[in-house]
Amino acid sequence: MTPPAATRVLLLADTHVPGRARDLPAAVWDAVDAADLVVHAGDWTTAPLLDALTARARQLLGCWGNNDGPELRERLPEVGRLTVAGVRLAVLHETGASTGRERRVDAMGLAADVVVFGHSHIPWDSTTPAGTRLLNPGSPTDRRRQEFATFTWLTLADGAVLDTTTVPLPR
Repeated sequence: MTPPAATRVLLLADTHVPGRARDLPAAVWDAVDAADLVVHAGDWTTAPLLDALTARARQLLGCWGNNDGPELRERLPEVGRLTVAGVRLAVLHETGASTGRERRVDAMGLAADVVVFGHSHIPWDSTTPAGTRLLNPGSPTDRRRQEFATFTWLTLADGAVLDTTTVPLPR
């Protein structure tokens, strides 16, 4: 039996273009080109990055963040949802403090297998008591208190998460 084809999902958040960077790093654009789906968890800050990702990505799922103004909020949902490779994805910007995050996300009733979020600029990978995987890719443009700026790869197939890899970007 042939194994199912894997779906490569690029996770981004907190890009803050052009406030924190004029553009995404070249390595991120290369990842966009290689991805089957790009998921962005908000804080784009301006619409031109949304337009550029929409034009370049094979498929894009996003939401707005707390730093995104009316133009982006008109074009993006507060919570984006998509089922891909049999996995129910939800993307939202903020989940609150790290303490109690898993229980809070369960209480949101998102009906997702994987929830992608941003806001903290800090990579995160955990599982809620109900079994939902929580992933924050960090930020590719604003590392804050982290050693490196980051993005995350998520590999899906046949209703399951096969792999996650957080990629540090050169300084």
